[in-house]
Amino acid sequence: MLVRRVAALTALAVGLAGGVTACGGKAKPQARPPAATTSPASAAPSESAPASPAAPVTTPPAAPAAAGIPTITYTKGAAGFPADPDQSSTVPLTEGLHPTAKLAAYDAPGGTARAYLTPDISGVQLVMPIVAKQAGWVAVLLPTINRSVGWLPAGNWTTVPLRDQVIVRRGAFTLTWVRDGVAQQTWTVTVGAAATQTPLGRTFVLGRSRLSSQVYAGLDVLALGAVPDDKGAVADGLEDAHTGIHAWYRNEFGFRKSNGCVRMPPAAQKVLLDSVASGTSVVVLP
Repeated sequence: MLVRRVAALTALAVGLAGGVTACGGKAKPQARPPAATTSPASAAPSESAPASPAAPVTTPPAAPAAAGIPTITYTKGAAGFPADPDQSSTVPLTEGLHPTAKLAAYDAPGGTARAYLTPDISGVQLVMPIVAKQAGWVAVLLPTINRSVGWLPAGNWTTVPLRDQVIVRRGAFTLTWVRDGVAQQTWTVTVGAAATQTPLGRTFVLGRSRLSSQVYAGLDVLALGAVPDDKGAVADGLEDAHTGIHAWYRNEFGFRKSNGCVRMPPAAQKVLLDSVASGTSVVVLP
């Protein structure tokens, strides 16, 4: 099922532990080039030239947002944002960003503001994984826009540590839960049908939606930031829905049958509901 009941979204009540690495990790030490040598006969008795000071890193200023740019919501995305440059990367994203006020998202550091982000979407606190940092700006995965990133200047946001990751492999029909870079469990799942495939690339857990239907084993759905790639191919009324991860009442997994969501065994869904927080990155591979 695709998650369309935005009013039913609820925040995840999962504690986050410390001990995670900073986003992007540490810079790899570079080998120092060998020092130039001069023969004693040709060496000139002169003082060493002073070292040149390192060039300061400049932060491109954030231009004021133009009037009339949209606000990203559960049902409304925005255009003009760049593609995620590492859509298939399984490197864990260990830091999330939470807006503390309405703020503009840009198409590049110092670029053009394309849309606004708000502290919550449909009553759920918005946490987006940070994928890059550059010259005082940060890039995050965006909700309601598949495989796109937005750049944010400093201010009006805080960071949240992220421990978990979910990796879905469509061809293998598997979902793997990863914590602190170590695979914890893998389950066989059902993914989107040929006409309504589960969107590829990186996205994240937006929140969870409460469902009482026994078709979904009476368990909550994890609503993702991704939306259908082909909105005209999904069932009527689901054009503005989001992709989800949910339990399924039948023991039928390892197929391409859904409207784009990932169906998994109820016991596995309980593990995810108890383990992953809003902002957790989800990577869907071919």
